[in-house]
Formats: sequence, structure tokens, C-alpha cells
Amino acid sequence: MSLSVAPVHYPGNPGQATSQVAELQARIRGMQRTRIDSHGLPTSPGVAELLPGGMLRAGTAYSVHESTSLALALLAGPSAAGAWCGVVGMPSLGVEAAAAAGVDLDRLVLVPEPGAQWLQVTAALADVVTVVLARPPAHLSAAEVSRLGSRLRQRGSTLIALGDWPQSEATLRVTDDRWMGLGDGHGYLAARRVTVAVSGRTLTGKPRRKELWLPDTEQVIRPAGLAGVSARPERYDDAAVS
Repeated sequence: MSLSVAPVHYPGNPGQATSQVAELQARIRGMQRTRIDSHGLPTSPGVAELLPGGMLRAGTAYSVHESTSLALALLAGPSAAGAWCGVVGMPSLGVEAAAAAGVDLDRLVLVPEPGAQWLQVTAALADVVTVVLARPPAHLSAAEVSRLGSRLRQRGSTLIALGDWPQSEATLRVTDDRWMGLGDGHGYLAARRVTVAVSGRTLTGKPRRKELWLPDTEQVIRPAGLAGVSARPERYDDAAVS
């Protein structure tokens, strides 16, 4: 099972918050046997084709616009390869949805409600896990963004920000979203076909676009050009993921 951490929020006692962050780091270090040491991290094949270099770069940040499913698809590759991952500030994320996307719950750290300590908690996780998926608070100063970016580069960790991130290596967004399986007002949601657009500072020209099953009827994320809808579609419950 995933390691879940209680909310970190001590507005009247910042020393206690610092202590809990240090305890969090120690707990993860004690459980983590290996850390992927690489300049590139694998991710889901369909998504990898859109990224500069075909993989997630260590020490950088990526922005995913309001699609938890797409963010989990990015997280699933490093997780399946043995990396420890963390999720910060996403209390509605269901572990079942994460597991269905391919995330290994045995190497997943959840901090659902970091409160005012979002930056400290995210930086603490970046010290000890390979990839951090986080929903940034509405207002972060340029100095705070810069400090976290420096921490990522020092530690070789990767940030997947659900929302805008000023220093992102690439920005991914779903531009078209179609569910398969519903007839004339009845039936089951069987598969989701989306178009993903990727733009970034290292990409020239128009944004890259690709159609993906996110997921197909077998709950597999794959390029839409490949088989993805079975003859007898199963029900897919996406209540916890958008």
C-alpha cells in the first residue's frame, strides 16, 4: 500500500511543521532501497512520443493542464520502472485510479493536504523520491518557483505540476476528449479517446499532437492508432480521475 502522510499545517508553530517534514524525509529514506539514477525517466509509450527526447528529463518540471489521468500516465512509467513517487496537494485522488493507471502503490507517498507548507513538503519529497506529482497553490512567488527548480536540479528529481508552472520543460493539455461506449442515452463508458497537445521551450513550431486511449477498454494507455476498443467493452469508472 501507499505511504499516506497526515496533513502538514501548523500556522502557529512553523518549527513543528519543519520537524514533521524532516520526519517525512527520514521515513521515506528508511523505506526506499533504490532510486533511479538517470538523466531520463521512462513514461507511458503513447505519451513518450510527444515529449522532447521521448522521456521525462530528471531535474526538470512538466505542466499538465487539468487532466489527472494524463498526469498519472506520466507518473506510471517511472513508477513501473522502480522509482519512488510522491503526490502532494491532491486529496481527491483515489489510489484505485492511480493503480489502474499503472502506478505502484508500494512506492507511492501521499501528502493530500500540505496546507501552508506546500513548498516545504514538495521540496522535502524531491529530496528523496524520483518524481513528484503536485497541484501547486494559486499564488507562488517567482523566488519560490526558482528555489524549487534549483532543488529539482540538485537532486535530479522531476516535478509534474497539475496546472501552470512557469519553468516547465513542456506543457501538456487535452484538447479533445471523447468517451466510447454510450448509445442513445444508455450503456457503459468503455474507453476514452483524447487528443494531447504538447508545447515547450525546447519544441519549435506548432505544438505536437497525438491521439491516445486514456484508457482503452482494457484500462491500458496507448496510442489511438493501436487496437484499443474490444468487442465487449467493460465499464470504466473515472469518478476519481479527470
